[in-house]
Amino acid sequence: MVALGATMTVIDTTIVNVAVHVLGRALDTSLSTVQWVLTGYLLALSMTIPVSGWAVRRFGARTVWLTSLILFSAGSVLCGLAWSAGSLIAFRVLQGVGGGLLMPTAQTMLARAAGPERMARAMAVVSIPAMLAPALGPVLGGLLLDHLSWRWMFLINVPVCVVALVLAVRLLPAGDPEREAGAGLDGWGLALLSPGLALVVYGLAGLAEGGSPVWLPAGAALLVAFALHSSRRRDRALLDLRLFGDRAFATSVGVLFGYSIAAFGALILIPLYAQTVRGSDTLDAGLLVAPLGAGAIVTMALAGSISARFGTRWPSVTGIALVVAGLSVYTRLSAGTGWPVLAVATFVMGLGHGLVTPLAMAGAYRDLPRTAIPGATTAANISVRVGSALGAAVLAIVLQYLSRHTADAAAAFAGSFRWAFGIAAATLLPALLIREKEPVPGPVP
Repeated sequence: MVALGATMTVIDTTIVNVAVHVLGRALDTSLSTVQWVLTGYLLALSMTIPVSGWAVRRFGARTVWLTSLILFSAGSVLCGLAWSAGSLIAFRVLQGVGGGLLMPTAQTMLARAAGPERMARAMAVVSIPAMLAPALGPVLGGLLLDHLSWRWMFLINVPVCVVALVLAVRLLPAGDPEREAGAGLDGWGLALLSPGLALVVYGLAGLAEGGSPVWLPAGAALLVAFALHSSRRRDRALLDLRLFGDRAFATSVGVLFGYSIAAFGALILIPLYAQTVRGSDTLDAGLLVAPLGAGAIVTMALAGSISARFGTRWPSVTGIALVVAGLSVYTRLSAGTGWPVLAVATFVMGLGHGLVTPLAMAGAYRDLPRTAIPGATTAANISVRVGSALGAAVLAIVLQYLSRHTADAAAAFAGSFRWAFGIAAATLLPALLIREKEPVPGPVP
């Protein structure tokens, strides 16, 4: 139920990527305006995630989960009925508000229910959306655009969310014993953190498109101001920065941040290479990314057992090493590199991805008390979101620079993948510092 509801919110960050030109023609508007269909959703996600920890404490996980599903479903219906670019952008913002609450609330519920011993299994379940989105989003978008109206990219969410809503009403307990009815909202923190994150994400997206860099330092200044505010307000800050004093949490979140830069940046480049260098259509470009989801599902199913037997440190290191091995093939790209070679390399990356994401996340929660889980979930989600945006922006800028200085388009992509390779390899160092738990002796049950 949790994975079902969260999957569509993450897929929606990628499914529209292949529809920019189609939406521009259908709505009779410029590509720069249509880009806000993507950017508005991401900004709403970024601004809503910081509120999720407080909302779970104040209203309870069940209430927040149901509310976010309803908001996301309503936004999806309205997007499917949009009559102009402006209305579609506005409805995508509503959709993003619901989506920004869904993923951290899902992680909070699973982390509370699982406990330390089953944390890796729980994080493997909640990581399904992050693993499937890069693979399913472009493929699903291409299929829908080839056979149906663009409106179905949004309407397809509705039956999935309705099923998740019905299951949530039936399965989630009505009361939340950990709810704090009097929990106050850190208004100053919200006024600094949410706009700061939004400006950073917007600034990174603008840099990738050659826009003005002014929004990035403005967002960074707000984040610095938030850090100063949070350090003074030690009680009920919107985001408790003291969590980073826990070595297990700080190390694991650091790994997730660095890994997100490399992995999601590379996942932007792969379909671009297929379309730009090889002349593939949107569906074929999406299919080149699909092996990543297949590989991730294989190792994700084993993540719990692997963690129980070997802990989290060395499996995380192994996962990153597999991603690095897959990326090494892309660093030697040419216009004639065989599709089977690239598919195998992407599959190997997926095998690593299925280990890194759930096990590093499980390591982050390892030593935290239950009361700290909502705040920890918020911090981890913010780190992954900003890391993903940073990776997409940095590698897009690198690709643009290399493309201007070489006539060989494939060589420009190979050089860009070397950056992803280097960043992923660098995350091996903090991964070696992940605090290990004692492995379970004997056979794994």
